[in-house]
Amino acid sequence: MTDEQATSFGVQAHSYEVGRPEYPFAAVAWMLDALPHGSRRIADVGAGTGKLTRTLLGAPDAEVVAVDPDPEMLATLRTAVPGVPAFVGTAERLPLPDDSVDAVVLGQAWHWVEPIAASVEIGRVVRRGGVLGLIWNIRDERVDWVRRLTEIMHGSNAEIMLAAGDPVVAAPFGPLAQQRWEWARPITRELLHAMASSRSYVITASDDEKARIRRDMDALFDELGLHGDDTIDLPYVTRAFRAVRD
Repeated sequence: MTDEQATSFGVQAHSYEVGRPEYPFAAVAWMLDALPHGSRRIADVGAGTGKLTRTLLGAPDAEVVAVDPDPEMLATLRTAVPGVPAFVGTAERLPLPDDSVDAVVLGQAWHWVEPIAASVEIGRVVRRGGVLGLIWNIRDERVDWVRRLTEIMHGSNAEIMLAAGDPVVAAPFGPLAQQRWEWARPITRELLHAMASSRSYVITASDDEKARIRRDMDALFDELGLHGDDTIDLPYVTRAFRAVRD
């Protein structure tokens, strides 16, 4: 991964908002299950446009704050999820006081951080007995057309990291527990293009490479008979992890 890729998303904030999927509530609730009773102050780090933020707000008594390194992404979040405090920051440098939250969660983001430094910094702001939660929506490439779509767009850093093994989390957090959920999102040709446009590889690609990706995607969608407002089920596997602060 590169710093350019990690900080590239703001220029495609709208595509990210419309093209990326939401998170299953069951997966988010599972990440928070280990919290002590009544503890619900949560920081969504790497919050982007607020995809995970709005699911967190569905948890009982949740009080959520959003953190992201990109001001353009946070501007979209403030519109999409009004009323949620939002601050510029990173997992390695959080704009939060010591022992100020019960959980820190990251959606589609831990693969961008330095895991040792981030664990230490998150441990600073999470109260003892609190939770670090990590979650990813990964397209299910056991389905042939989805595998072919990934070949066209290139695999993401998240997909590469998770294919190599579980994410690394360090002290002061204990061992990772994990669960997975399988589901599908009905999606149009236009939204598939928006999803591709929101990916860091595509954002930072040359104009020729962007044109090649769009051309090859259109050829695949023509083959699938996906036109206009027609939808196709895009299958996902959501992988969630949680670790408790010692």
